[in-house]
Amino acid sequence: MDKLSNMSVYIKVVEMGSFTAVANHLDSTVGNVSRAVSALENVLDARLLQRSTRRLSVTDAGRRFYERCRKILADLESAEAEASNAALQPRGTLRVHCVPGLARHLVTGAVLEYRKHFPDVTVDLLLSQRMPNLLEDQLDVSILIARTLPDSAYVSQKIGVSHCVLVASPDYLARHAPPVTPKDLADHQCLLLGTVDYVRDEWQLKSKAGDATFVPAGPSFSVNDMDAMAVAIREGAGIGLLAGFTAVDDLRSGKLVRVLPDFHTYERNVYAIYNSRQFVDAKITRFIDTLKDRVGRQLAATAQELIH
Repeated sequence: MDKLSNMSVYIKVVEMGSFTAVANHLDSTVGNVSRAVSALENVLDARLLQRSTRRLSVTDAGRRFYERCRKILADLESAEAEASNAALQPRGTLRVHCVPGLARHLVTGAVLEYRKHFPDVTVDLLLSQRMPNLLEDQLDVSILIARTLPDSAYVSQKIGVSHCVLVASPDYLARHAPPVTPKDLADHQCLLLGTVDYVRDEWQLKSKAGDATFVPAGPSFSVNDMDAMAVAIREGAGIGLLAGFTAVDDLRSGKLVRVLPDFHTYERNVYAIYNSRQFVDAKITRFIDTLKDRVGRQLAATAQELIH
């Protein structure tokens, strides 16, 4: 392997934390990965990684070398992208991750609109609740809902904001007196949503009159998918939280009714995240532009309608 190849392998070892993971990612062998790192250490006359049977750790010299390598290879990749016009004309395959509810209600439509404008791009859309590792999962963009994002080497762009509202079916409310205050929720069947960014056993609500925290006791139903929650609520199982973009059509049609309409959850940001590079492929930048225009506009319109 030449030096640039060894540097590329070393970057992946630092980021993935395992010779085996890198070997699998590159369809190579653990021996080849180890030799690439050892070759760099011999040239530099410095220890980059501390190895043991259980884990790898990066030395101070290794950390500094990693940062330099990332910049060098990013500049090289950018130069190659410019030469092939990838930085100017979207083409190729765009691999996108999104949390399921947001994908079903908003992002799939944005993907189809994007494809109309850029037919030379094939989009693979992966739905999952978990926050992925873009490198290991070979993803270009991840679309998440979160109060804040953890520190990482990724670049993030805010697409918009989302809130959850309390809803129930007309049938359920015909059988149970609607709550007047958050404390009254204790007398109701409360359905729990447990996703990455929502605490399953606690509802943190806010309104112009003040904030409230309600802890449901003994729920009859819980689920980790927003659309499955919507089905349970429509069937009259109880009161639950739904994201505005999930609930708004059913609220308009009367299939669902707001409960405690002055209250909603704290806002969550919708982010698009991607790998940090000085120059980003046009297929990624144009896709994020589409998300900001279409999904951002839809989120803003829903908030305007539901959040007073």
